[in-house]
Amino acid sequence: MLNTTGDKAATLIYGPSGFRVIRPGTFVTCAVSGEKILLQDLRYWNVDRQEPYASAEISTRRFLEQA
Repeated sequence: MLNTTGDKAATLIYGPSGFRVIRPGTFVTCAVSGEKILLQDLRYWNVDRQEPYASAEISTRRFLEQA
């Protein structure tokens, strides 16, 4: 579990093959579940919506909502 003491949310710009840190921090918040995602664990995001996701399942679910 993530220890929130001293942790700060990062602000990122998501690109097709990576992300750029705009404001340093240790985590981002999943756009669907609200779960904190450590930056080193961030694997799923949507470039067009500029949203991070906690898992492949959540990312797919969000993608299907758009269809």
